[in-house]
Amino acid sequence: MIEAVISLGANLGDARGTIRGAIQALAQTTGICLKAVSGLYGTAPVGGVEQPDFVNAIAIVETALDPQELLGVLQSIELRWHRTRQVRWGPRTLDLDMVTYGALVSDDPALTLPHPRAHERAFVLVPWLEIDPRAQLPGWGAVAHLLDELSHEGVTMLPNP
Repeated sequence: MIEAVISLGANLGDARGTIRGAIQALAQTTGICLKAVSGLYGTAPVGGVEQPDFVNAIAIVETALDPQELLGVLQSIELRWHRTRQVRWGPRTLDLDMVTYGALVSDDPALTLPHPRAHERAFVLVPWLEIDPRAQLPGWGAVAHLLDELSHEGVTMLPNP
């Protein structure tokens, strides 16, 4: 079993419900064992496209799936929530990104690991650190140290309704 870190984000429709549904879908997938899930965080969008704020979370899973199989699972879950890829960094019903897959480092354009921008995204690092205070981003080091270098004032934990 390999530990993988999955980033979840949504900003269209019932974003909180979508994130919770995606976490449930992960937990019900053969070959995936859900180990930890962060709280939900509100974050401003990145990229300059006018859109609503995001709801983000992190899930840590153990998986028997290889990286490409896990990517396929993530994309199929996105499709259940009608994810489309029309505008880069645009609004989305659901976005699932594989942040890490064990210590694997890959520059494959179909699946770059670790996620190429994870080290600069507080909306990934803050919830990850919440559930794993000793988290390490392969090739970059301790998540806590990476956060020391970033502004994360716009990442706020949402109340649990």
